[in-house]
Amino acid sequence: MAFPTAVNNQITDSVTQANTQVVAISPAIAMGNLYQATAQALANAAHNATMAQQQMYVTAQAATTAGVALLYSLDTAATGMATKKDPRVTGIKQT
Repeated sequence: MAFPTAVNNQITDSVTQANTQVVAISPAIAMGNLYQATAQALANAAHNATMAQQQMYVTAQAATTAGVALLYSLDTAATGMATKKDPRVTGIKQT
């Protein structure tokens, strides 16, 4: 019970108890905030990792497509020799 004052004792007791409750639950609230911040940070890290993996797949697919297109555009030695000797292909008359 609070010291005797001009205010009703029941009011001072209720205010004192409310303040005590606020101080008592502060560590629990702080831990709850810490857990929420940690969970948010981990969720952001997982999201960033997923996005990086997706971008890596896109880059790998583009590199593979460019490599296959390059392979298809190269002529082999046999094709080169056949077109060199065939006057219908080169337009040059062989002597």
